[in-house]
This record gives sequence, structure tokens and C-alpha cells, in this order.
Amino acid sequence: MHYRTLGGGQGPRISAVCLGALPFGTTVDERTSFAILDRFAEAGGTFLDTANNYACWVPGATGDESELLLGRWLRSRGAAGRTVLATKVGARPDPARGPEWPANAEGLGAPTVRAALQSSLRRLGTDRVDLYYAHIEDRGVPLEETVEALAGLVQDGVVGTLGAGNHRTWRLAVARHTAAGRGLPGFRAVQQRHTYLRPRRGLPPDLQVETDEELLDYAAAHPDLTPVGYGTLMGGAYSRADRPLPERYDHPGSVARLRVLAEVAAECGATVNQVVLAWLMGGPVPVVPVLGVSSVGQLDESLAALDLRLDPVQRARLDTA
Repeated sequence: MHYRTLGGGQGPRISAVCLGALPFGTTVDERTSFAILDRFAEAGGTFLDTANNYACWVPGATGDESELLLGRWLRSRGAAGRTVLATKVGARPDPARGPEWPANAEGLGAPTVRAALQSSLRRLGTDRVDLYYAHIEDRGVPLEETVEALAGLVQDGVVGTLGAGNHRTWRLAVARHTAAGRGLPGFRAVQQRHTYLRPRRGLPPDLQVETDEELLDYAAAHPDLTPVGYGTLMGGAYSRADRPLPERYDHPGSVARLRVLAEVAAECGATVNQVVLAWLMGGPVPVVPVLGVSSVGQLDESLAALDLRLDPVQRARLDTA
């Protein structure tokens, strides 16, 4: 395992890859989830990612399942002290706001932020989370209110580091500037959708925000901000014939990139998934990939990417395809 420090040295030491727990307890059963978590820990993985709404869209699920399962695993393995735990607030369904998700997302008002953390702590069976994300933007609440509420959790000692997810770069920058101007802790991590293929142009606004050149440029200029990427392997679409490309990436511009990706994988004796992960981790602005896996075999394939090094020519070919 390789390690880095979150937030430019101001946060905890984390494994260079993060294990995503989104499906654990819903589409991935507890026995399999525990086996994946055990293998990740055995390999030296320390960074786990969940949210207070995973996976609320699965029929019969409430959004509690992932946090509850992680809490059971942490207790049964005595792993809390050697785990960097991230969860999120903002996207959980609130029935008082209507019947349809994500229109009824709880948002980022100060009372919601404080209450949501307490609920997450109960489900996780802990008194503190290492990284707490504002999961989505909430344009209906003054940004200052959210910044102050999140900072208060750090000051109270129940949160270690703050992060933002699915935020436009300008909103992220304004939030960080607001916190700095008030002497408050601000966002040190940003988690966005990020993979090797680029989305088609002209997509309508979405809750899920892509990492783009503007964000990477901002992160390069602010080394106290750690980019984290989710959706990195597109749910298996790079390697499985039964998983078509998501519509956002299924466009003519992807053809050349997929061809070069396959060529580089063959040259390296690696899988295309491993090349995607190595490309993310080894770029000018290194990204921490969130591994979304549903079996130990898939996890082992992803972990092998940690030791894959792309040479400058290969990287240039991938970048310019």
C-alpha cells in the first residue's frame, strides 16, 4: 500500500486508494462486504468512504444501510483506531420535503448538518468521523451558514477534516475563501466524479459533478486541497461486455481514448481498469480513487494498480487521445 496525507499535510495519513462502501448492506450482502473490508485492511488500506444516504435509491432501502454495516465491521474488527472514516451530509431524503428523491434532499442548513452528523455517528458507532463531506450543493442555504456549521463540528472535535462533494469549482473556492476570512476550518478535500473518459458536452446540470480542468487547475494552485474521484471504473464498463458505457461517456470522442487505453494496458501487461487507476493516481495533480467493488477479486485487481507506473510517453498518449 502507498500512503499520502489528506489536505496537503493538514489532515490524516490515508491510503492512496479509498474503499467506497456505497453498496454495502444493500446490493452487496454483509458477508461479502466484510470480506472486501477485511481484504482492504489486510492490504494496508485505511481510507473508507460512505454517506448518510447510501443506497437510498435501492428498493426497500432507507439510506442507513452502508453506515450501519461499516459500524458493525469497525466494532467486530476493532478497526476504528486504524481507519480514516469519511461520511457525508446533504443528499439524504427528507420526507418533509416531498416524496421524490433527489428533489427532497435534506440540504445543508445548519440544523440539518448538526443533526445529520449525530445520526451518522450513532449508525457508525463512533464519536468522531475523520472526514465529513458536504455531499451536494445547496443553493437554498447561504453558503456562510453551511461553512460555519461545518466548521463548528471541527471545533467541537466530532469531525477531523472537511470536504465538499459535487461542488462547482467556483462554489468550492468561495466556501474556502469564506472560511479562511473568518479564521475557520474549510474544505481540504473535494470528491467529484472522475474517470479517464470525458463526458459529452452540453449535459444538463446534475447532482453529480465531474472533475474538470478548472478544478484540477485550482487544486494544483492550492496544495492543501486533495482531489478524490468516484465513479472511476464506470461500474465495470471499461472491461465488461455486459456493462455498456454510461450515456454521458458514450460519444465519438471516447473511441480514441478507449483505443489508446487498451494499447497502454497491453504494453504494461495490465488491465484497462488498472491503467485508469494508475492514470488518476500518477497525474500532475494526484487523485485518490474511490474503489467501488462488489467482490474481493475486483478489489485485488484495483489494488494492483498501486504499483503500476506509466512512463511519460504513455501518459502523454493517454492525455492527448
